Amino acid sequence: MIWLILGLLIWTGAHLFKRIAPGVRASMGDAGKGAVAVASLAGIVLMVIGYRMAEGTVYWGRTPMLTGINNLAVLVSIYLFAASGMRTGLARKMRHPMLAGVKLWALAHLLVNGDVPSFVLFGGLLLWAVIEVVVINRTEPDWTPPEPAPMRKEVMAVVGTVVIFAVIAAIHAWLGYPVFG
Repeated sequence: MIWLILGLLIWTGAHLFKRIAPGVRASMGDAGKGAVAVASLAGIVLMVIGYRMAEGTVYWGRTPMLTGINNLAVLVSIYLFAASGMRTGLARKMRHPMLAGVKLWALAHLLVNGDVPSFVLFGGLLLWAVIEVVVINRTEPDWTPPEPAPMRKEVMAVVGTVVIFAVIAAIHAWLGYPVFG
């Protein structure tokens, strides 16, 4: 479990670095982007390794109903990521669509994974996303919605969501976590 927790701490630190130490981050220039990317990747690797190694009490398991709710919520969370990147109509109405996607994704996974390692991983990422929204809103209270995107970006976001969901489902099946029951 230590690797999982360490990965979460590295991920959280890397993402909050710009807000906690803006002067230090600014002094790093473009090299700071690389450092944050490397730290984020290291955090992900440690979270994956730690989650696969972790053992803990199981309080509930997957049911067909929870699996269906999870899949729908994950599909919506992927769209929120796409909406953020493509600056779709939804991204012009929500300040933090990507972080909302992380929160929905984490909640969806907590629905179907009622064990302690899942509480640590998905609960930890949910907590990080909540903290990130609070910190961003406090440090940057003013928000200007992005410019409207062309309709093709809306279509690309929807198509991309379905494709990415299929890829994620295939990877989960390959790793031994069947998405559809």
